[in-house]
Amino acid sequence: MPESLTRAVRWSASLRWDGAVGALLIVLLLLSFSTVDGFGNALNLSFLIGNTLPIALIALPMTLLVVSGEIDLSVASTAGLSGAVMGALWNQGMTIEAIIPICLLLGVVCGLINGLLVTRLGLPSLAVTIGTLAAYRGIAQIVLGSDAVTDFPTQYLDFAAGRVGDTFVPQAFLPFLVLLAIAVVALHATPFGRSLFAIGANEEAARFAGIRVKRQKLILFTVTGLMASLTGIFWALHYASARYDNATGLELSVVAAVLLGGIDFDGGKGTLGGAIAGVFLLGALQNVMSLQDVSAQSQIVVTGVLLVLSVLGPRVARQIAVARAGRRAASAPTSSLSSPS
Repeated sequence: MPESLTRAVRWSASLRWDGAVGALLIVLLLLSFSTVDGFGNALNLSFLIGNTLPIALIALPMTLLVVSGEIDLSVASTAGLSGAVMGALWNQGMTIEAIIPICLLLGVVCGLINGLLVTRLGLPSLAVTIGTLAAYRGIAQIVLGSDAVTDFPTQYLDFAAGRVGDTFVPQAFLPFLVLLAIAVVALHATPFGRSLFAIGANEEAARFAGIRVKRQKLILFTVTGLMASLTGIFWALHYASARYDNATGLELSVVAAVLLGGIDFDGGKGTLGGAIAGVFLLGALQNVMSLQDVSAQSQIVVTGVLLVLSVLGPRVARQIAVARAGRRAASAPTSSLSSPS
């Protein structure tokens, strides 16, 4: 079967997977509204969205990174380091307005380190970010120790945990929608986004086509570090606690949600809409399990199973679609020869 047809079939299968995840999210919400006590009240819905926002924030750059064929497993540690530095500086008497830019710059540095190790030294991103995952978390513990800083200014705590009027919509969800719109345009409506798909599909071909692969990837790692740091700031304010172990394990949820949304781990395929659908599907499922008193350990098991299924599902769907297209292509000449003239 021609390679162009194979790619088209695989892309179509990916889109169908995205639609299936979106449909599954709608079904889960409808069932939860009708069968789970307390799910539909404004306070719970606000908790659901607020607790999902840290995953969603990091999922934006992570989607672009995975599309390009890379991954960053240090995002949760970067978030924890950002929160630890925030708490330590607050204890030193600095203002929040001065602390936040410092923490964001720290995230840029963490992402830049990851990007330089991958793009300049040619190291695999999986191995690099497993290493920096441990390093950044260790630095966070050195910076803040076992202390918990909780006395941040009320107006910032209210913004991170408050709602818009009497609605269930968290105030922090509105800036997220702006970031989401920027990410959608960047990935799906700009030459930069198209270059990421090209890099993920075939890095050598992208390089020969004139795409500056190393620079693009370095930008992605840097932006991912920035967004992880922003997530660390939000986490500390939303939960009113800055600790070195904030966001521990968050990288598993981010990767599971992104892959569940149809982003191919090998790169070059997927949509940001599918990734965000995966994020909120995972968030809604965790919320329902919490309302049903499912233990935290069992929730981790479910997340792990979803991670495996999210890798296998799109691949199986594409293989089936390619096989069907191949059979149709093979039978087409026979059909045309046997048809009456």
